[in-house]
Amino acid sequence: MLNGQADCTGLRQMIDALPYRGPDACGIHVAGPAGLAHARLSIIDLQTGGQPMSTVDGRLCVTFNGEIFNYLELREELVSKGHTFATRSDTEVILNAYREYGEDCVRHFNGQWAFAIWNTVERKMFLSRDRAGIRPLFYAQTKTGFLFASEIKALMACPDVLREFDPLGLDQAFTFWVTLPPRTVFKGISQLPPGCSLTVQADRLQLSQYWAAPYGQDAGSSNGNERARAEELLHLLFDATRIRLRSDVPVGAYLSGGIDSALTTALIRKIASDRLRSFSITFADAEFDESPYQREASAFLGTQHSSVSCSQSDIAKVFPDVVGHAEVPLFRTAPAPMFLLSKLVRENGFKVVLTGEGADEALGGYDIFKEAKIRRFWARNLKSSWRPLLLKRLYPFLPDFQKHPAANLRHFFRVDEEDLSSPFFSHLVRWELTAKLKLMFSDSLQAEIGSYNSLGELAESLPSGFQGWPHFSQAEYLEARHFLPGYLLSSQGDRMAMAHSVEGRYPFLDYRIIEFAAKLPVRSKMRVLNQKYLLKQTSAGLVPESILRRPKQPYRAPDGKCFFDTRAPEYVKELLSREAVRKHGIFDPRAVQILASKFVGGKSGSLRDNMAIVAVLSTQLLAEQFIRQRTEVN
Repeated sequence: MLNGQADCTGLRQMIDALPYRGPDACGIHVAGPAGLAHARLSIIDLQTGGQPMSTVDGRLCVTFNGEIFNYLELREELVSKGHTFATRSDTEVILNAYREYGEDCVRHFNGQWAFAIWNTVERKMFLSRDRAGIRPLFYAQTKTGFLFASEIKALMACPDVLREFDPLGLDQAFTFWVTLPPRTVFKGISQLPPGCSLTVQADRLQLSQYWAAPYGQDAGSSNGNERARAEELLHLLFDATRIRLRSDVPVGAYLSGGIDSALTTALIRKIASDRLRSFSITFADAEFDESPYQREASAFLGTQHSSVSCSQSDIAKVFPDVVGHAEVPLFRTAPAPMFLLSKLVRENGFKVVLTGEGADEALGGYDIFKEAKIRRFWARNLKSSWRPLLLKRLYPFLPDFQKHPAANLRHFFRVDEEDLSSPFFSHLVRWELTAKLKLMFSDSLQAEIGSYNSLGELAESLPSGFQGWPHFSQAEYLEARHFLPGYLLSSQGDRMAMAHSVEGRYPFLDYRIIEFAAKLPVRSKMRVLNQKYLLKQTSAGLVPESILRRPKQPYRAPDGKCFFDTRAPEYVKELLSREAVRKHGIFDPRAVQILASKFVGGKSGSLRDNMAIVAVLSTQLLAEQFIRQRTEVN
């Protein structure tokens, strides 16, 4: 949206930067100062659903990334109100819903989306992002106008957009693993927060939040029948899965070996009678591998299963591509196997997969929730010799962690009165560990960050009444509002899937399930230390009993050691060299050399060092791929 006539050449350059997001077709529409471009991944209405799409009278035009899963029901509703349709696409439903309901149309949608509608009469651009933040949407204001895109690299195709890191964005990323919307790690580039819309009119931007999960409202209540809750959850999941199977192309499923993906796959099998294709990742290293459970789930559910084996050298080889698609610093290599998995899916002829993402956030599945509960339990009797041992039971998959004495555990897990009163108590351990990596920042970057306090900024953005919520609800909010869209649905989700033109769909992130789960009593999600209690009751008989009983094993992948064996790609040594570190000016060259020497000598295996080497390497890759060079003098 420019101050003068929109430029077709500029639009073409922007959309050409994202060919993998839409390899099936490409379209450009210019209407005075507004220009819309679209790269299409054809899934619904393959013949007539092309974009950008305009209304017959030309008053409205939309470019849309995602799916409106309840589009058939909305279409009937809109037809009854006098609207006509020329296509069978959900894109046209968006246009007519906007015509009928205005900007409130988004409240009627059940789906995952990022879209922009140009209103030629009001000369206004309306942009929106789905409730959970599944689909990305970035924007920038330049001297020539307003730009938006699904990825940052499309914005950077415009010469007016800066190619510089934002020091405060880096500070946030090196605290939370993510930035706090609307900030990104790049200067002048913003992201639309989940559940929000943005209007642009006469160079004026107005942001509005149309949805928020109802955390803290009824979460403390223990009234109600557990069996009835389980039945209601199953009904919601069944319907969420049913509408997410709407597609004019085949749909597959990710099958990780855990409860969430197994239940999603089981529901697909109940709804669709065709033999289902399922896909998974395997590792040669037993520490990370879940293939026995994947095979068991596949046999139990009767799927035709395919897997991709991921080695340390595989991760190192694709890591530059992974970072280029993620467009943020990464603190673990886990997105790389997901990148390889989506490649496998696409090579097997699939464009759409359903996954179990979102269940841990909504239904109490994360170890961080259990960890916070144990820490509070320990705080009631700090002299106890056995209470801290519960923390060792929490992480049996981390061998080095088991060696720490109780005194070290207390220090590491921040169990004291001051921290107990913090609204961020559940996440302080994770954030403090990540924030220590900022000691590796160069002097000049630390000077630019100055006295900025990322925790203070987050505190200012918390919802009204947050301090009075149950502790469990506070932890859920922090995880679902920031880590879920900023990392899991982006770096591990949308970006890795769309890198190979695959669309992920998430039944557990249906807003009806999020709202239902947010109001559940805490004991329905975690009974003592039994995670996802209600979901396990719901899944009984639908998934193998062994998977219901198995200990929680979070998805992980090999980290630092991937980049230091004899087959490590040459880029690793180059980017960690003093010259390369000094050139980009983000890190202190001496600190990076000390860190790298640990891995070269086989002396590092700590969680902090692994996180640090992945963070440094990914940030250096980002700088090479996205940033105009700067030089740090040391």
